[in-house]
Amino acid sequence: MSNLREGEYVAIKSYKHDGSLHRTWRDTMLLKNTENEFIGVNDHTLVTEDDGRRWVTREPAIVYFHKHYWFNIIAMIRDNGVSYYCNLASPYTLDNEALKYIDYDLDVKVFPNGERKLLDVDEYDAHGKNWHYSAELDQILKTNVKVLIDWIENGKGPFSEAYIDLWYRRYQQLSQVSQH
Repeated sequence: MSNLREGEYVAIKSYKHDGSLHRTWRDTMLLKNTENEFIGVNDHTLVTEDDGRRWVTREPAIVYFHKHYWFNIIAMIRDNGVSYYCNLASPYTLDNEALKYIDYDLDVKVFPNGERKLLDVDEYDAHGKNWHYSAELDQILKTNVKVLIDWIENGKGPFSEAYIDLWYRRYQQLSQVSQH
């Protein structure tokens, strides 16, 4: 899949620590794919949950994955501003089937007004006990929460308005090309 070109589509598959499939996004448009980063966009994308439920994303969302950070970022572009949903997760891999990562339950939601919420701490604790998250993994994830908060507070990467504008404009250009 390293030969994917911008404007092409890829599936994204999220797994849990025990290897079970958690969630699948069917068609994510690739905007950038480098050795360390994957940037894409979901727009009215079909999502399938582990229990078979299906739904479609409501608004365009820039998705950001990195090979060295234990989080990924979904920037949802809404009428009232950009909302962020950040998953604490393993760095991604990309193969012929999909972009894949392990979701580690903890999430940080950032609202358009800058308010932040750490979500699913109870789920993280329960899965950590059930699936025996190691002390090393726990430390990696806690360190990456700090990195993520630093990015949020300092407007780094996807948390920059200019970044969102750039990649959303690129998506619009590629969408127009694919409609001709």
